[in-house]
Amino acid sequence: MSKPVIAVYPGTFDPITLGHQDIIRRGADLFGTVIVAVAAAHHKKTMFSLEERLETVREVLKPYANVRVEPFTGLVVEFAKSQGAQAMLRGVRSVTDFDFENQLAGMNRALAPGVESVFLTPDARYQHISSTLVREIATLQGEVAQFVAPAVHARLLQKVQTPKA
Repeated sequence: MSKPVIAVYPGTFDPITLGHQDIIRRGADLFGTVIVAVAAAHHKKTMFSLEERLETVREVLKPYANVRVEPFTGLVVEFAKSQGAQAMLRGVRSVTDFDFENQLAGMNRALAPGVESVFLTPDARYQHISSTLVREIATLQGEVAQFVAPAVHARLLQKVQTPKA
């Protein structure tokens, strides 16, 4: 009998979208455990702090018993190995995503041969959604409720309506 597979699904989740949730839900059906690895993202400016992103992701993923949320810094393959993961779960929306993800998978395989990359495409309803676009639309006072969970929407509204100091 084989042991349950641990998969890591990394990202900045700034914010987590319905597309992310779709991939996580489906990954949770495929793997024994899915670790949603929230990147500290020192290399880019995020709308939400790491603590805010962790809290939000944990809130929306509460219904999934085999999903846990952890922060990480550094190389995701090192994090995956430290968690005993055998798979790296990645969402692919387009050919452009695939080109990047395929190259990344090759590098990750060279760095961690025991961690396989598994690509899932999102449901067609979510294929066009990206965190970057959600942030931009929200910042410009556009309606983003159809792209994120209600808890995420509330946090986005609070963030964009808060006057900058």
